[in-house]
Amino acid sequence: MKTRALTPRYIFKTFGFAIALMMTLFTFNTTYGQTKEATQERTIKGLVTNEDGPLPGANITLKDTRIGAVTNNDGEFTFPKKLKTGDVLIFSYLGYETQKIAITDNTSFITLELTPDMVEMIGAVDTNKPYKSKRKKN
Repeated sequence: MKTRALTPRYIFKTFGFAIALMMTLFTFNTTYGQTKEATQERTIKGLVTNEDGPLPGANITLKDTRIGAVTNNDGEFTFPKKLKTGDVLIFSYLGYETQKIAITDNTSFITLELTPDMVEMIGAVDTNKPYKSKRKKN
């Protein structure tokens, strides 16, 4: 039985097609071909107001996470995590409608006015009955 020496020419002839195919797949794979803009993360700042002006203490959270921020006394915020296109911020404040804002390619500053929402209290406090402690007296 005759054995062949592993020369570069023999290796290229044997594996050349497979190597060319793998290089083509890596070159034209859409995962590697994304533009920098689409994956670029950026810091988002903003201002939350109501009909009277800035709204201090409004909550801003990233959808499906526990990451969030709160507006300062001037209604301004800077989100603590860099966000990318497609992320959704949820704005909420007691007595106002919750709003969702999706981050787009050119979002860097968000100005949002929250609209009032009806908060209805159900039931009444019973003040005719004196309070009795459940603690045992010694």
